[in-house]
Amino acid sequence: MTATLLRTAAELRARARAGRRAVVMTMGALHEGHATLIRTAREITGPGGEVVVTVFVNPLQFGAGEDLDRYPRTLEADLAKLTATGVVDLVFAPSAAEMYPDGEPRVTLAAGPMGQVLEGAARPGHFDGMLTVVNKLLHLTRPDVAIFGQKDAQQLALIRRMVADLDMGMEILAHPIVREPDGLAMSSRNAYLTADERRSALVLSGAMRAGAAAAAGGPAAVLAAARSELDGADPGVDVDYLALVDPATMQAPADVTSTTATLLAVAARVGSTRLIDNAVIDCPGD
Repeated sequence: MTATLLRTAAELRARARAGRRAVVMTMGALHEGHATLIRTAREITGPGGEVVVTVFVNPLQFGAGEDLDRYPRTLEADLAKLTATGVVDLVFAPSAAEMYPDGEPRVTLAAGPMGQVLEGAARPGHFDGMLTVVNKLLHLTRPDVAIFGQKDAQQLALIRRMVADLDMGMEILAHPIVREPDGLAMSSRNAYLTADERRSALVLSGAMRAGAAAAAGGPAAVLAAARSELDGADPGVDVDYLALVDPATMQAPADVTSTTATLLAVAARVGSTRLIDNAVIDCPGD
């Protein structure tokens, strides 16, 4: 199956729908993690439905000094990979001018308190920009279901909250984190890592495994085990945060020793590359 490339909102609106439609949103530089989400989308729609993949590097979600200019843009290679999956019907790959014809939009969405912690604290305004473009892409693609990766757990929680709060009517599904054979969570930013940095980055997934292994000891044990792993990180790994939070609200409990919190999340800069990881843990309170 050859995927049909659409570059404008008008082309997308003019496209007649066929059966159930699922969308997978990406910023390109596609890897096996994306392909797994796309194959899942086809399983959901069945042969009579449609799978839509969006490819758009959204400038609104990049802050000053972040990697907007160097973020990989590989549309031709991405289209070849999407065609190779044999399951993609439509690829919507608009330009920034198409998405924001008047420049930066005057009306945007605000992520609120959920978007001001963890990633939001480290990247102010990031989630406002993310929600604005996801909202717009959901309106343009009109899916029955949208599939997002669990790796971006805070993004996933915010999108679910947006869809519920604004009565948008589509289903938001999470796909488990897709990992490399050595455990590193798949990410387009992994391409920035040198060989040594990539080895150092494995401490993130190692911390998640250590935390999960300590789940029977309760939340405090989970955090202690993960912190111990990170304490042994190479000098080139600068940990931004390690947190145990409610996966639906991203809020940390006031007393981690007595509250069940099931998302262990970490962010760190490895060399010049910022990476995130998380683990969903069934963790009893003390």
